[in-house]
Amino acid sequence: MGTGVIWETDRARIERLGDSGVDPERMAEDVRAGLLSQPKDLSAWPKYFYDERGSELFEDITELPEYYQTRTEASILEARSREIVERTRCRELVELGSGSASKTRVLLDAMASEEVDPFRYVPLDVSESALEGSALKLLEEYPRLRIQGFVGDFEGPLERVFSGGEGEGGGRLVIFLGGTLGNFTPEKRREFLGKLRAGLREGDHLLVGMDLVKDPSVLEAAYDDAKGVTAEFNKNLLRALNEKLGASFDPDLFEHRSVFNREKSRVEMWLHSQVAQKMMVQALGMEVAFEAGEGMRTEISTKFTLESARAMFGEGGFELSELYTDPDDLFGLALGRA
Repeated sequence: MGTGVIWETDRARIERLGDSGVDPERMAEDVRAGLLSQPKDLSAWPKYFYDERGSELFEDITELPEYYQTRTEASILEARSREIVERTRCRELVELGSGSASKTRVLLDAMASEEVDPFRYVPLDVSESALEGSALKLLEEYPRLRIQGFVGDFEGPLERVFSGGEGEGGGRLVIFLGGTLGNFTPEKRREFLGKLRAGLREGDHLLVGMDLVKDPSVLEAAYDDAKGVTAEFNKNLLRALNEKLGASFDPDLFEHRSVFNREKSRVEMWLHSQVAQKMMVQALGMEVAFEAGEGMRTEISTKFTLESARAMFGEGGFELSELYTDPDDLFGLALGRA
């Protein structure tokens, strides 16, 4: 699929930025590199978790009692949205990975209360159906809202996403919620923030959800729940490799583990082979061997402090203005100014 307008009304327009699905050739290159590394490591490409089944399992994870991130982030937004909008003076809200825009409404409510016409929402998501569905609902809920949506991957080029809004009045606020930035390697975080900074004007703002450093037992439980949903999510990555790359992984021969790496301030998810085994990956034309007990890292989730959040923003060309947290300091929303 190429670029182009998907649908348009007098107040909304949704465009396709390019191919939004998984590129099989790129996936093969990434997985080959990961399987050949020591230790085996696929954590640099978290997007491969999210096939249809993986997305469903992650939605289930967000409702687990151990997984505090989603509900805590929502509570911070509920408490601070008015302050954030007043502080940034935003009239344009850009959301990367918008989904159903469920968390976004409190910010749109605050923007709507300013009684300034117009205000603008710019969602980006890989799901065309999610964008269309949320756009139709939002247009009905907010009569003064204009929407410019994009179907695409936030890891791809973002020039079109940042090209509009000139002359709309007020500032621009880019939001990247859910703690997703913590899944990036340090190098990828710097590159991503630099890409965002390049698309923003001086004085525009960035709001990022980030999980905070806390008791390791709390962190590890969030990635290894009692019901085993996270374990199923982790093993589903092997099923995705089987489907997309013609691999022959048997998920039942792997054990899910999560561990807090204190040195790197991150939770790591691993799949450990329970037996010595070999499997073919047809798309790669290679056989992969695991020793009994050998682990493959599948995901990282960095946890931040005020100091590390400030340093990360600085490296990306932003000044940290505020770190909003919940009363228990479980999760944070970092507000940065370009």
